[in-house]
Amino acid sequence: MDITDTWQELVIPGGKIVYLVMDGLGGLGSEETGRTALDTAETPNLDALAHDSSCGLLEMVGPGITPGSGPGHLALFGYDPLRWRIGRGVLSALGIDFPLQLGDLAARVNFATINSAGEITDRRAGRIPTELNQRLCAKIQDALDLDFDGEVFLKTESQHRAVLVLRSSPDGDALYDDLPDTDPQATGRPSIPMRPQSDQAKTAAEVVAQFLEQAHAAIADEQPANALLLRGFQRHQVIPGLQERFGLNGLCIAEYPMYRGLSRLLGMDIAEPPTGMDALFESFEQQIGDEHDFYFLHVKGTDSAGEDGNVTEKVAVIEEVDRRIPWLLEQRPDVLVVTGDHSTPAVMSAHSWHPVPVLLHARNARRGATQRFDETSCLKGALGLRPGVHLIGLALAHAGRVKKFGA
Repeated sequence: MDITDTWQELVIPGGKIVYLVMDGLGGLGSEETGRTALDTAETPNLDALAHDSSCGLLEMVGPGITPGSGPGHLALFGYDPLRWRIGRGVLSALGIDFPLQLGDLAARVNFATINSAGEITDRRAGRIPTELNQRLCAKIQDALDLDFDGEVFLKTESQHRAVLVLRSSPDGDALYDDLPDTDPQATGRPSIPMRPQSDQAKTAAEVVAQFLEQAHAAIADEQPANALLLRGFQRHQVIPGLQERFGLNGLCIAEYPMYRGLSRLLGMDIAEPPTGMDALFESFEQQIGDEHDFYFLHVKGTDSAGEDGNVTEKVAVIEEVDRRIPWLLEQRPDVLVVTGDHSTPAVMSAHSWHPVPVLLHARNARRGATQRFDETSCLKGALGLRPGVHLIGLALAHAGRVKKFGA
């Protein structure tokens, strides 16, 4: 039997676990200094914590595979991303509290900028304000006249992000998610044509192609957001949650909808979205208690800065987190994990396949030779290099939540 199916037999009540996830935490050395953002940042509190913790590096999907945010977080929560494939669209829809129904087809939308040749010049349309996003979604929705026996929903997520949901009527054709991303993940190229990747997805591909044609016509005169890019198609289904698999009653404290959506899909309660770093930690202080035993705190700024190629800003966000570590320890979690869901090196301005630093602080954690919390130092730690999906088991064990296996 696979270990992922065995946890239900092993887990027992125990201590509280806190995950502090700095999105896109890992990096690469810059040409000027040879140092990553994490190595550059002044982090006395994280460094002291690393020295007193088990440290290592995590590969979220596998060697050489660049994870998206969804797969990266799934691994952190103990779900093998190669087994549990959950599209970004479903996560984004759940994150904005959209009432998904079984069989709905959802996709993540980026408003983007294209030139007269149809080439993408900005995949995020300058991170347009959410208010403009809302106006454009309404404009597109009003212009749609699809040959489709069902409903179409285009909803704002935040800034340049939106969600597309297609819902077939009870008597209509089922919509399957064997569809390509239209986002080439690079500028200077046109979007990828919408072609089904299986015969059963032909209907969905035709509807999506119609939608894109009409949507682009509706916003062709807009600037900077004059195009849409789609990715992460997923047909909504139910999966077993953290309580069922690991005996955890979780709480998510995150500002961005996608991470709230993933947490909701895994059965966590969702706190009000915090605005800014102070609100994130204040919310945790208000929420910690007997109702929950697993807390997921999400910091987005490290990833956004990395994607923008802004190493200075990424350093600043890391330092801002570091200043709050002593306060976090005062809350006395039985296990504190600090890590990221993937690497986003500022020198690449994109996600990468590089392993992510992790520290696990607990009373019974084995200490290693780690002197600082950075990529190079963590490789020398007691955890070594290991799959990200291992983390939840280690956190459970250090919290006293796993009984002995066998006689």
